[in-house]
Amino acid sequence: MPEEFGSEVIAAAEQNSAVEAYGRKVKMNTNTAKVPRIGESVVSVIGKSQPYPEDPANLDQVLLDTIKFGGQNVLAEEDLADSNVNIIAALQKSWATGYAKTFDNACLGTTAVSNGGNVPFTSVYKEVSTSAAAHKIATAGPVTYDKVSQTFGKVEQGGYFSDSDMLVIAHTSLKESLRGLVDGNGRPLFIEQVSATQPATLFGYALRCSDGSKTSAKNEQNPTGNPLLIVANRQHLIVGVREEIESRLSIEAGWNTDEPHLKMRARRAFAVGRAKAFGVLEVTGA
Repeated sequence: MPEEFGSEVIAAAEQNSAVEAYGRKVKMNTNTAKVPRIGESVVSVIGKSQPYPEDPANLDQVLLDTIKFGGQNVLAEEDLADSNVNIIAALQKSWATGYAKTFDNACLGTTAVSNGGNVPFTSVYKEVSTSAAAHKIATAGPVTYDKVSQTFGKVEQGGYFSDSDMLVIAHTSLKESLRGLVDGNGRPLFIEQVSATQPATLFGYALRCSDGSKTSAKNEQNPTGNPLLIVANRQHLIVGVREEIESRLSIEAGWNTDEPHLKMRARRAFAVGRAKAFGVLEVTGA
């Protein structure tokens, strides 16, 4: 049973996943799909009665390949009968939160090439490391004003900066460091979220914290590698949606128990549009 748009389950996923909330979503009708990514078109000054110059379309594609994320909870029938506790809703939201962290780690922080298994996608970290290595820098210590500014600079000089589409994704553990960053006049660079319509900002751009934004050799729900701060053009976070978050409760308990099963899943694909549309700051030790 698909979750309805705006449900508490989908809200929990989007509140905890920067990629779910801000990625450019593409509806998929098959397990794989090719999505066009277009480069910059040439604009020329044309004289009176002069022909228009021809510009061959700078068009190529990225491949989206669907991966299934899922899980199953075993419930005691006695808990289902307790009208004071909506255990199904609680488990659904818990799964959505775990899915959000797992999905973000797959999209942002895994360090190996996609294998369709424990490395579902080639992440932003891996794609930038491979295709635009100059766009990835390391702190060699705490986060500093200069390092954050340099990370923004990588995107600003990469040819895919778009003021209205810029997003900062940072691991939650970096908030403490970011709160200490100020400009030359002592004004904070990081402004905490004020309301649902006024998100947190860094250098004036929307900032979304993600517990999945750490490096890991394989996809992890709670990665333990280096925290990442990623400056991104959200149009290049391409998310394929094959099926929305779904859940199903088995009402036929095992013969030797009274334990129904709650199964949940989501089928997603992900690809980086252009590696130069990102700047990645990896927070490492000194």
